Amino acid sequence: MVDRNAAWQAAQDWCEAWNRRDLEAILSHYTDDVVLTSPMVVQRLGRPDGTVHGKAELRDYFARGLRASGLRFQLQDVLLGVEGMAVVYRRETGALVTDVVELDAAGKGRRVHAYYGAAAS
Repeated sequence: MVDRNAAWQAAQDWCEAWNRRDLEAILSHYTDDVVLTSPMVVQRLGRPDGTVHGKAELRDYFARGLRASGLRFQLQDVLLGVEGMAVVYRRETGALVTDVVELDAAGKGRRVHAYYGAAAS
């Protein structure tokens, strides 16, 4: 079972890194062989399967995301699992997002699935 305090701290650190636009701090939360699937990968990279493989591809994908105007993540909740967590946050667009993160033994994300709600109108 994932430790509640460690999960919250990691999620807060991650959101703060995005808000500072600190790419290296963001990437420190992931394994070198991470696999991330997100609707934003389809939008930003034009990949129909919505997946990036490895930290090098993740770096390119996140670097594009950091260019978003007014970028801001507001942590809403952290849900715990046996070997992972779900980070629930609100984007600057008003969209509610959940990243479901499978963690390795060191607490880094190795498999991530992002789910997006509708942006505020």
